[in-house]
Amino acid sequence: MSRVSPHQLTARQVSALKGGSLCDGGGLWLVAQGAAKSWFFRFTSPISNTRREMGLGSVHDLSLAEVRRKATEARHLVAAGLDPIDERRKLKAQRKKESGLTFSDIAKRYVKEMAPGWRNARSSTVWTSSLERHVFPAMGGKLVSEIETEDVLAVLRPIWKTTTETADRVRGRIERILDFARTHGWRDGENPARWRGHLANILPKPSAVAKARHLPAVNRKDIGKVMAKLAQAEGISPKAVRFACLTAARSGEVRQAVWSEIDLVTKIWTIPAHKMKAGKEHRVPLSAGAIAVLQEVLPFRDKRAGDLVFPGGKRGRPLSDVVLSKALHSAAGTKDVTVHGLRSTFRDWAAEETDYPGEVAEMALAHTISDKVEAAYRRGDLFNKRREMMTAWNDKMSLSPSTP
Repeated sequence: MSRVSPHQLTARQVSALKGGSLCDGGGLWLVAQGAAKSWFFRFTSPISNTRREMGLGSVHDLSLAEVRRKATEARHLVAAGLDPIDERRKLKAQRKKESGLTFSDIAKRYVKEMAPGWRNARSSTVWTSSLERHVFPAMGGKLVSEIETEDVLAVLRPIWKTTTETADRVRGRIERILDFARTHGWRDGENPARWRGHLANILPKPSAVAKARHLPAVNRKDIGKVMAKLAQAEGISPKAVRFACLTAARSGEVRQAVWSEIDLVTKIWTIPAHKMKAGKEHRVPLSAGAIAVLQEVLPFRDKRAGDLVFPGGKRGRPLSDVVLSKALHSAAGTKDVTVHGLRSTFRDWAAEETDYPGEVAEMALAHTISDKVEAAYRRGDLFNKRREMMTAWNDKMSLSPSTP
């Protein structure tokens, strides 16, 4: 038998085909019917000695390299005296029989396997909590192979209009878990949680039913009074809130801060990329007030407990977001403010009470630059200007709360 040399097609030929069929060699064929283009493996079954054709998938789902690998696997089966179509059918049946896996089984496995690649260490906890609260009660016990659109809607409809942002996140998580299950062969067919071309035809757009909700912030005119009360309060959490305000940092960045990131001599806090939302290292200039807070917590330093700047109640564990919120609520005299909202307070102050360019404030907040051209030209981090700004922000804390 003469040796067949596969790989005759190029990506351009695949893209250009509008109708008919093309052979890549070795039994691999591309067939176009209208807008649909699919791959097929044609072979003679060693079992029945008949010509057969096995679908491998759509051009839109498989690259040339991927489909060629599938064709090679099929050729190996034929060479071994097996029928690829029969073997695929047996494999699917076996997987379905062995799986008996429920949606909650797959979800837990997905979180466990994906967690090492997630930037935020708390993501697995957030995912699990979200699924246990919103998804598992409705369809957690159902076989993952049997999840349908109505199951997904049973989860989403009760929360789509009331907590739209949460609902949209939940939908995305369900979609990813079902994709994970399909990749492993535990379910077939389209993903019932996908948005485009599916749920978008059933549910209103998230942006249409819920406007973006800005986190409540302390009024810039009251920030001095709130900071003064925080300074008088006992415990680590009020100090952490003060530090967050003085640095305009996110709560998680403050709670996860360790002493190795702090340079008390140069007065710089260097937050590593893996802790930043934008995935980029961020240098924070430390004002006199921020240094004072660090001096206050320095006696609590314990290298055995992970060297956290603001250690929590349990050794080696950071403070929780809840305790920081409680400290701020107590100082502000209301629960209608958030720790993250202190960043908005800072931004309002910078815009309303200073002449610093907006880009300096945005750099201080470590916001990602949406304009690609501007981002390309702005190479530096405006550190010196930011140090001046944070000194002015520090001075603002000592002003009377009635000062405009």
